[in-house]
Amino acid sequence: MHEPHRPGDVERERLGFLSQEETIALAGRGVILPAPFSVMISREAEFEPDVILWPNTIVQAIDGGHISIGRGTQLFPGTRIVAEGGSVVVGARAEIGEEGGFTLKAGAGETIEIGDGARLLGGGSLALSNRIGRGAQILGPIRCQNCLLGDGGTYRDAEPDERGGVLKGSGIARGIDVPQGHVIQAFGLFSEGVLRRQSYFHPKG
Repeated sequence: MHEPHRPGDVERERLGFLSQEETIALAGRGVILPAPFSVMISREAEFEPDVILWPNTIVQAIDGGHISIGRGTQLFPGTRIVAEGGSVVVGARAEIGEEGGFTLKAGAGETIEIGDGARLLGGGSLALSNRIGRGAQILGPIRCQNCLLGDGGTYRDAEPDERGGVLKGSGIARGIDVPQGHVIQAFGLFSEGVLRRQSYFHPKG
């Protein structure tokens, strides 16, 4: 006998998302879902084990888009990842969306790459093509377009100047390149910000 649809499943399927039962079944592949009925996941999305999908997260691949999320990455509440014909690839142990969510959207021909251990928080967004390197950080409501943050250690690394590149503050960052161990803090246009060593903000006592 055919199982009746749960409330909302018809709408989920019409929009290309997994049904509620299919979402719960992700746990059998090692995905951790504390509140599975509150997350929306496209069938095409790929997850490695130990990914944590906190409540109210959306992972949506449409128009041939591709999304993959690496082992141990956390998507915090309010995070929305959309590949609308483009590609979003997130490495292992990244932290996305703490303190207000985060939006990643890759259109046709665009690629967003997030390295291992990267941290994106505070309600910002990535659009067009971006490479946020290993250990790099975006801290605050920053709208990033075509940005490159260099690889390095994570924010837990004892040496600030060996960490991945950082943008912090709020505003718009277009075409910004921040190499390893450096940071731009701005409140407005990041093109007008000053590139500094991270030890400027984290001096050793």
